[in-house]
Amino acid sequence: MELYVFMFMLAALVSSENKVVHEDFFFNACSDTEKENLYGMDGEELWHADFIKGVGVITQPDFSDPIGYDGFYQQAPTNLEICKQNLAVAIKAYKNPQEKMDKPQTSMYAEDDVQLNVENILICHVTGFFPPPVKVSWTKNNEALKEDSLSQYRPNDDGTYNIFSSLPFTPQEGDIYSCTVNHVALDQPQTKTWEVDVDVPGVGPAVFCGVGLSLGLLGVAAGTFFLIKGNNCN
Repeated sequence: MELYVFMFMLAALVSSENKVVHEDFFFNACSDTEKENLYGMDGEELWHADFIKGVGVITQPDFSDPIGYDGFYQQAPTNLEICKQNLAVAIKAYKNPQEKMDKPQTSMYAEDDVQLNVENILICHVTGFFPPPVKVSWTKNNEALKEDSLSQYRPNDDGTYNIFSSLPFTPQEGDIYSCTVNHVALDQPQTKTWEVDVDVPGVGPAVFCGVGLSLGLLGVAAGTFFLIKGNNCN
């Protein structure tokens, strides 16, 4: 099946008297397999439509006092139908020109500092790709995992996209995780690996400090002894 993508972005610049500029954007996209409806500001996602659950999702943290988006989800399916109609028109008008493709770049990291037997989240960040979509899969010690939580596609300033896949895990020494990315611009899947390797504090520094403290106390005792002897002589 051929994949066609149609995207619509609307950006508005807001400036205050102090000349601080913010960028408010709306992103609506559709294809044979993907559908997106997202609002954001300054490159950060504020809200997106979850078409599977049929709800709108506010993605701002609680401390930011997030604003509501009443009626946004009800508008999202309508925006999606408009996108599909525009896509059909664009396919005929532009006679299917070959689109420019950009290969993804992948990195892996843990959300928090890694501690053995303490639950954490492993993140696979895929960026710099065009067009969507990408497919992300995980393995643990070469065994496939079913967990595959993908974020919304987020636009980069250069016209490419980025996305996150997150995997809850409990670190065990020696475990090896991998994140594999499939994209139309890649000749073969792109795989990154991440190994649980927690540094255990060595005994060297503790021994060194202990010896240093002992020598210091010994020096103080010796100095006190000679001071008393000197006073007695006087």
